Amino acid sequence: MAETTADVRRDIELTRERMSTTLDELERKLNVVELVRDHPWPALALAVGAGVLLSGSAADVKAAAATVTATKGASGKLGAALDDMVASLVSGVHSALDTRVDGWVNELKGAIGATASSGMNGSPTVPARAD
Repeated sequence: MAETTADVRRDIELTRERMSTTLDELERKLNVVELVRDHPWPALALAVGAGVLLSGSAADVKAAAATVTATKGASGKLGAALDDMVASLVSGVHSALDTRVDGWVNELKGAIGATASSGMNGSPTVPARAD
C-alpha cells in the first residue's frame, strides 16, 4: 500500500507530538531541583552515600598525583612569581590599613582633645583638628 505525502507528513507530526510529550514528561520526572525539594531526606542520604563511595575510591588521591606530575616543572617558576605577588599585595594592604588606623587614632585624639602624634610606621600624620 503506497502512502501519500500527506500521510507521511501526518505520521511525522504525530511522531513529533508523541516525542515532545515524552520529553516533557521525562524533564518533569528528572527535574533534580524539584525532586530534592519534594524529597529532601532521601536526597541528602543519596548525597552522603555518594560522598562515602567516592571517598573510598581514592579517585581524589589519583587526581592529586596527576596534578602534581603535570605541574612539576612549572611549580618553581610559578611559586616564585606567586610569592612576589602575595608579598606585594600584603605590603600594600598593610600600608593602607596602617594609614587608616593612624587616621582613626588621630581623629579620636582630636575628639578627646589630645595632640596628634606620628603614625605607627614613624611617618608624621596630619595634626588633629582643634574644634
